[in-house]
Amino acid sequence: MLRKIAFCLPLTLLLLTVAEAQQATKVPRIGRLGGGTLSSRRIDEFRQALRELGYVEGKNIVIELRSAEEKFNTLPALAAELVRLKVDVIVTTSPTGTRAAKEATATIPIVMTNDSDPVGNGFVASLARPGGNITGLSTLAPELSGKRLELLKEIVPRLSRVAVFGTSRSPDNAQTLREVEIAAGAFGVKLQYLDVLGPKDIETAFRAAGKGRAEAILMMVGRAITGGHRTEIVDLAVKSRLPAIYNRLQDVEAWGLIYYGVYLPDLDRRVATYVDKILKGAKPADLPVEQPTKFEFVINLKAAKQIGLTIPPNVLARADRVIR
Repeated sequence: MLRKIAFCLPLTLLLLTVAEAQQATKVPRIGRLGGGTLSSRRIDEFRQALRELGYVEGKNIVIELRSAEEKFNTLPALAAELVRLKVDVIVTTSPTGTRAAKEATATIPIVMTNDSDPVGNGFVASLARPGGNITGLSTLAPELSGKRLELLKEIVPRLSRVAVFGTSRSPDNAQTLREVEIAAGAFGVKLQYLDVLGPKDIETAFRAAGKGRAEAILMMVGRAITGGHRTEIVDLAVKSRLPAIYNRLQDVEAWGLIYYGVYLPDLDRRVATYVDKILKGAKPADLPVEQPTKFEFVINLKAAKQIGLTIPPNVLARADRVIR
């Protein structure tokens, strides 16, 4: 019996050592779930931030990229695929992606790269105490809408009527509209709210804006509706000869006039710190949702020329980027 114990003990120790070594060398797997077209710039920012934290793709971390490419109905299947791969963390780049990930798993940590209203969307209990398996970064979308109206007023000094394109079903719509109404009162601007519930409502909204004698458009509609219709939206704005300020940078890069909002590459860098903390044992429930600290103001002069608009020099000078 003693000889059997003497033989089994080293074997047991050896097996434990091998198991510990295998666990120590387990490479973390990160899933990145997006609804739009993959942005190499944003992915590069994320990878660079991870490298600065000691994670090198292909050596001590694996990144699984999944994108719906504007086909948002495929997000649930992509999220389920990441769950089957047993990723350690899912990083989402949009509210639609976060919802798909939330419905796919209640245990794998989910880190939002940006969400306009994580509490209203039901992703977290509060910004300070998320409470579940989701945390990350918010984009302050409602609060930014007042600033967008202010910029429209600076670009069109005599502005008196603005058509607001929104989606009443969006959780943050009411709060966003309140912010716009406060700004409108301060600037003496009358608002015409137009409800865009789907792509078919876009052209109808532009016609209604024309009939309502709108002089500019404030776009508050989410990417899930506008994502595959950027060209149509920009063409309708040109046809209507209406200055428009957008809530998505891609719209301005597709010949839209103005973008003001969060500088998204900064969020992609900051989200890496959440991933690092979670891989080191932190729970999403204990990591507060943070707010953006960097913003971007982009003007497309080609779009301005198409509608015969001259951007005041003092506004042009403040732009972070000018597309010529």
